[in-house]
This record gives sequence, C-alpha cells and structure tokens, in this order.
Amino acid sequence: MVMKKKVIAIFSALLLIFPFFQNHQVQAVENVSLFTPYTGTTARPGDTIDYDVTVINSSSAIKNMSFRFDNLPEGWEGEITAGGREIKELSVRGDREETINVEVTVPLDADMADYRFSLVATDGSSNSTLPLLITVTEQGSFETELTTDQANLQGHSDSSFDYSVTLRNRTANTQNYALSTNVGNGWNVVFSVGSDNVTSVSLEPNESTDITVKVTPPENVEAGTYEIPIKAATSSTSAELVLEAVITGTYAVELSTPNGLLSTDIVAGKDRTIDLVVTNTGTATLTNLQITANTPTNWESEFDNSTIDKLEPNESKTIKATITASDDAIAGDYSVSFSVTAAEARDTAQFRVSVETSTLWGIVAILIILGVLGGLYYIFRKYGRR
Repeated sequence: MVMKKKVIAIFSALLLIFPFFQNHQVQAVENVSLFTPYTGTTARPGDTIDYDVTVINSSSAIKNMSFRFDNLPEGWEGEITAGGREIKELSVRGDREETINVEVTVPLDADMADYRFSLVATDGSSNSTLPLLITVTEQGSFETELTTDQANLQGHSDSSFDYSVTLRNRTANTQNYALSTNVGNGWNVVFSVGSDNVTSVSLEPNESTDITVKVTPPENVEAGTYEIPIKAATSSTSAELVLEAVITGTYAVELSTPNGLLSTDIVAGKDRTIDLVVTNTGTATLTNLQITANTPTNWESEFDNSTIDKLEPNESKTIKATITASDDAIAGDYSVSFSVTAAEARDTAQFRVSVETSTLWGIVAILIILGVLGGLYYIFRKYGRR
C-alpha cells in the first residue's frame, strides 16, 4: 500500500512538471519569419541555386540571429551572404526586414531525385525554419562530357563540314583538355573556339565551352560515309565523340565535240549541225541539265534535245545543235558559245565559226567577170582594126 502511494505521488509530480518541459522545447523565434517566393525549384547536377530570403521582424525589439542548414544532403554546399560577404549573424531592428542571399550548389554526381532541406534562423533558444525543395532533373556524373546536337553532315567532296560540339568539365577540378582526332590520310580537322584555332581548352569545374570542328575531306574522295573520331583528354579524364561525314561525290560536267574540235564553217543564210558531247566527269549523278546557245545577232539556234534528265558519272550523251547564220552575214570569223548547266555544275564550249559567201553569189560574180571580159574582147575586135 505504501509502495502504491509512492508511485502515485511520483506520477503526480511528473504530471505537474511535464508542462514545464513542454514550454521549454525549441520554439519558433517569436515574431520572426523567413520568406522566399520560390521554395521549390529544379536544377541539374553542378547548378547553383540562388535564393533571396527576407528576414521579417514583426516585433518592436531587435532580433539577433544566426543561420544554418538542416538536412542539407551530403556533398551539397550552402552559403549565406549579405552585402557581398558571407555572414555569421544578422541583427534586424523592430518592425523591419533584411534580405540575405542563400546559395545552394548541387554536386556534379547528384542523383535524379527530390531533395528537401531547411534554412534555419535561431536566436540561441528558438528557431524559425524555411523549408526548401530542389528537384534534380538529370542523373549526375563525375566525368568529362563531349556532345553534339548534329553528329552527321552530308555534302560533296569539295565541301567542308562544320560541326558544333560542347565540351563540359563535370569534375571537381580545373582541367586542361588536349583536343585530338584520328582520321585517314588526306583528311584535315581543325578545332576552333570563337575565331581562334586551338589544340587545347582549359575549363573550370562544371564549366563548358562550344567548339567548332571543321573537317575537310581529301581531294577525289569517293562517295560514302566516313567516321571522324575526336577526343578531349587530360591525365585524369577524357571524353570521345564520333562524327560522321556523308560524301555524296563531286559534281563536274564537260561540253565538247566527238573529235574535240571547236570550230566549223557556215554559209551566210544557211545552217550547220554540230554534234555536242555532254560528259559527267564527276563522281555524283547530275540531273536536269539544260543546253543553251549564245549566237551573234540575227543568228538562230536549236537543239534536237535541250534537256538531259539524268547523267550518271562517266556517262556521255550527244546533242545535235543546229545554227543558222544571218542572211546578211559577211565573210569572216564569228563566235558561238554553247553551255550545259545543272544545279551543281556547268561548262561552256566556245566555237569559232567561219562564214563563207554563198556559192550563188560566187557564180554571179564569175558570170559578171566573164561578161566584162567578153565585152572587152568584143570592143578590141571591133575597133582594134581601125
């Protein structure tokens, strides 16, 4: 019975002092609150999030506070500054507000997830808490990245290929990357940053830079797909990327004659037919080739076919071109040019055309001369005896 009374007395005493312990738990700093409009945000590994946090003192007394982070994930970094300097404590006068800057840096190897933590203001005996949320949207890494949005480019062998690649240092240290490539003989690869050609690039942690890779294929390269491997490397880290160049071939066309001669003759007012040979001297197919002529004034030209729909490499086709000299063309040499034009290539053949007078006029001239000689003979015969 005595033992029972003692237990009841102890229990009653505990009930009396429990409210005292309750009242002395850590409570929010009275009349002080923390505010920032964007408490939840997204970030990528390596990003630094800036918060402008307002410390509001709604009491009439001065409040002196220090700050800390609760539940900040391992490896994350937080810094609290004001006026451009890191601060340890802040004093806010009654009915006033002060702004502090809070920076939280996501580590480069952070996993893709939601991270919750708090900024805490304390006066030593009580706290005010600002919950924050950062959602990491990409899986982090701790390495070098070499990427491009367009690794495959197409063009003919006379083209140069310009690729835009991004080099990112996702390590914790400054890196000086050597840039290199391993391509076949005759290929030329140049790296440039801005307007400067470079062979190396220095990057701070989490820094990135855009690099232009200019690739020039060798002369007379055959059509096909070619790989251009590039590499950015240091003694401790490296990244590789394979670019592709699709060569469609060279475009070239030649206009000539079966025997290679670029001269002919014609009689004024008459026509002359010339065989023109169109040859695809490139390595790519030519389409929709147009044949045209440029003749002297009042001359005419026509073709049996002025269009070639398709011409394969090394293939030739013969076009018959007919030119008609003007009726009043005088004897002499004239220039007539023929051209073949495709979207990718063109060629011109310059002909020397010699104009001769008509045979009829030659006969007339001879008859006139004979008539004159006959007349002179008649005169001498008739009057020569007197």
